Amino acid sequence: MTGLEAATFLAPLLAFFIAAASPGPATLAVAATSMAQGRAAGLLLGIGLSVGLIFWGTLTAAGLGALIVAWAPALLVLKIAGGLYLLYLAWISARSALRTEPLDDMTQRTVKARNLVWRGIALNLMNPKAVLAWAAVIAVGLPSTEASGYLVTVVALCAVLSVVIYGTYAVLFSVGPVRMAYARGRRICEALFALGFAAAGLRLMFWRAGPA
Repeated sequence: MTGLEAATFLAPLLAFFIAAASPGPATLAVAATSMAQGRAAGLLLGIGLSVGLIFWGTLTAAGLGALIVAWAPALLVLKIAGGLYLLYLAWISARSALRTEPLDDMTQRTVKARNLVWRGIALNLMNPKAVLAWAAVIAVGLPSTEASGYLVTVVALCAVLSVVIYGTYAVLFSVGPVRMAYARGRRICEALFALGFAAAGLRLMFWRAGPA
């Protein structure tokens, strides 16, 4: 691969990094899970989030993602489903904030670990904004030939980058000092998580996609 060919991937990867690494429901979920349940749980959730992003990236590269978002009934379903799911996560955090005593760590981990990957997949699958972000990523630096090989490579590279991004969040928020700070202020942290998820859910449900 020549330097010029490599440069064509730099812009879309940078656009993807900004979209995926910026604070939002996905990164908030990884941070909250990593602090509460540890690094392994955060990594599992991150894998699920990456799978959800890869799904939308593949559809967008195939030209189907934009059609789904442009179709009003599909967009409405995604917005409502995604908003309700975020409100569900807000409810989970609020319920945890109201508990005066934390659940046993091992019991909590056994119950939730099996569903963490699916939770991550669902979170990104039900986010129509992810499709628009992917459309921008693929369009940035798109060669005039629009070769399918280029699109496949972009999606593959972004998939790897998403794992790195969410994995980094999981590692950073699962280190000892961070988890100890969370343990000391668990109820306050969970209340803040609840507010963050609720705000994101309501914002998504009332979000209107701009014109293409």
